[in-house]
Amino acid sequence: MRKIKVGIIGTGFIGPAHIEALRRLGYVDVVALADINEEVAKQKAELLNVEKYFGDYKKLLDDEEIMVVHVCTPNYLHYKISKEALLKGKHVICEKPLAMNSIEGKELVEIAKKKNLVNVVHFNLRFYPLMHHLKKMIEGGELGKIFAINGSYQQDWLMYETDFNWRLMPEYSGISRAVADIGSHWLDLIEFVTGLKVVEVFADFATFHPIRKKPLKPVETYAGKLMKSDDYEDIEIKTEDYATVLLRFDNGAHGSMTVNQVAAGRKNRLYFEIYGSKKGVSWNSERPNELWIGKRDGSNEILMKDPSLLDPYAREIISYPGGHNEGFPDTIKQLFGKVYKYILREGHKKGEAPDFPTFEDGQREIMLCEAIVESANNNKWVKVK
Repeated sequence: MRKIKVGIIGTGFIGPAHIEALRRLGYVDVVALADINEEVAKQKAELLNVEKYFGDYKKLLDDEEIMVVHVCTPNYLHYKISKEALLKGKHVICEKPLAMNSIEGKELVEIAKKKNLVNVVHFNLRFYPLMHHLKKMIEGGELGKIFAINGSYQQDWLMYETDFNWRLMPEYSGISRAVADIGSHWLDLIEFVTGLKVVEVFADFATFHPIRKKPLKPVETYAGKLMKSDDYEDIEIKTEDYATVLLRFDNGAHGSMTVNQVAAGRKNRLYFEIYGSKKGVSWNSERPNELWIGKRDGSNEILMKDPSLLDPYAREIISYPGGHNEGFPDTIKQLFGKVYKYILREGHKKGEAPDFPTFEDGQREIMLCEAIVESANNNKWVKVK
């Protein structure tokens, strides 16, 4: 099997996570890294054993041996870099959100279609095996008619007023933070497993820290020392720490989603409950190998991730036997596995429907987010375009 040459743009947390997952596939060769700072790019390339590095991503895009580009930068660069990569004839895998607004997102969808290039948004949470199994359960009618869907995505990494990150600044992250950052994962996963679409939303936002303290120097400089008041500057926060969104679905089901980035003790917990006319199910991403199945007239059960117990569709993305847990890094590998096998067999040229989230899914989440923000701003139900 020939190896596909890949370039990664962005060297923060998620860029190296992409590299680690790609290397586990065995038929992808990460040949170049790019960062806005060439010295950082050099250090990361040496650390990760990547041959080439660039302080200008355009030089990476000019590299003719690179077939696929992964965009792992802050949000405000996603549209610009993805567009340039597509126009250079590269397949693109982009972190979410796809763009800063639906106008940019629509353009990227259109360019990718016109150029007939593989395009992916990194909604990796679909690729927990139990989520693929649940999708087939619902398609097969095991839950009956879906009545209600509720859940949350909660974290505590921004709990204190001294917690600061570029995602807090709208010029870098966009008009929404908690909904766009983690709510998009929840909404994409729910629509994926149920096959339903959210058609109307009513949102309530809260910003618990309207002023945050931004460190004036890199936090590493103060390792082991107490930060003083004059080590910070006060920054006004204009995006939400918290949101609860009421949801109406296209089959008549109702639901709600809560997202919170100041939830003490919740490190990265996506949770949902789906209730149908026959059964209910619930799932917690911090225990990703267990699916609760609820029954009115019988014992409830816990379905464990085990290839012998799951639908063949789920077995396709399982690498280990039952009792051997698979987690977040494995979802990235399994998503990329589907994408790169599709590229190798030239599925885009054969008209094959992709079995992974595309730019159209990314655009869908932008439009949902815009409707949610509009609802929060105007205190009313808003239909999703």
